[in-house]
Order: sequence, then structure tokens, then C-alpha cells
Amino acid sequence: MWLNDKQVTELAIDKYRTSLQNTCPNYIVIDDLFNAPKLDEVLRVLQNPYSWQTQQHTYSALYVDSATWQDANKEERFVQRDIWQRDSASHNIAQEFLSYLRGAEFMSLLSRIFTVQLTDKNVADPTINTNYFRLAATDFVEQHADDSPGREVCMLLYLNKDWHKHAGGELSFMGKESGKPISILPLYNRCVLFNPKSIGSEHWVEKLNPKQAADLYRYNVTSWYWGE
Repeated sequence: MWLNDKQVTELAIDKYRTSLQNTCPNYIVIDDLFNAPKLDEVLRVLQNPYSWQTQQHTYSALYVDSATWQDANKEERFVQRDIWQRDSASHNIAQEFLSYLRGAEFMSLLSRIFTVQLTDKNVADPTINTNYFRLAATDFVEQHADDSPGREVCMLLYLNKDWHKHAGGELSFMGKESGKPISILPLYNRCVLFNPKSIGSEHWVEKLNPKQAADLYRYNVTSWYWGE
């Protein structure tokens, strides 16, 4: 129901494995991995302006309060963005999709692509490791690594309709060569999968262009997966 069957054939999965082995960092970009009409429904839920809360991280502490944030200098701040708030009192398709991304079918697909057994059995709270985020022109995600112990796969899925190539917001990997980052546009239904332990996987988000994206949000799903 959620996957585009054309993108998960045995031939396609073999191609993804080969691509992972020949890139630095080990990453793949899969366009149209998911059922587009279903993602359209998800996006309509995300466009509710009252479902978001500002999230701020420093390099020394995650989820800092406003006082700590104000005390931190500019170089210490590395994330300012909005995080989607689940509604425990109701059920909607956006929550259903997050559950799917941590379910057996999707985690099995990732396990096959990365040839590693992924599981949530040792993860204290899997739900906080898969969620929606949005960035405005005033927000940022600075360079960082996602290589927490045991973390094997990181997934980014973009939900930006008709994204202009000059709007900014590209995902940038440090890559193999200094000064030559790998940049990926955050196009609709574009999924980026990468091994956070691989060389050159440190990454950041290019800031949105205030002229092209002054009234836009950059939406994405971020999901982290651990091995056994």
C-alpha cells in the first residue's frame, strides 16, 4: 500500500546494493519509492500550522530550552527547525505512515538493501526516531554526524511539491574530497538512504534562499535504524 512496487523489485534492490558499495559516503537516492497519492494525503495533514513545535539542538546538548539556546553562542547552535507533534488522542494518515516506517515490511526492505539485520528490540523509544520536520528560511541544520553506536541506516524522505532548484534546502554530504560536497535537492517523494558510519557521511542542510523560499517550508521525514 505504501511502497511503489516498481522501485522494490529484486533487480532494483540489487542495483541499490551495488550503488551503496560504490559511493562515498555509502548512500543511494531513490525517487518515487512511495505511493505518491498516499504521500499527498500525508502532506495535507502536515500543512496544519498548529501541529508543529520549534526544536533546537546545540553540539553539547539536544532539545535545549530557550534559556540555554540564548546562552549558547552561534557556533554552538547546530539545529533550529520545527518537529511535528503526534496527537495521541486521534489517528491520522501521517501517524500511520510513521508507524509503517518502523514496521516489519519497511525495515525488512532496508535490511535487504544494506545487508544488515535491523531491529527495534534494543531501542528504548522507537517512535522518537522517526518523525516529520520542517525548515523555514530562518532555520538551519549545520554539519553533524549521525553515527550513534549501533545505528546502521539513516533515511530522509522529502515532501516538497514543485521545489525550485534555486530555493536552497539541499542535503549536503561532506563526501570524499575536501571542499567538494555532494548536494541533493529535496524533491517530492525523493528518499535518501545512507550508512552513517561510512566515510564522508557528515552532512548538513543548505539554508533556504530567502528570496525563493520566503513563504515556504521544507518538509521531510527523518528516520534512524539500529542493528541487532
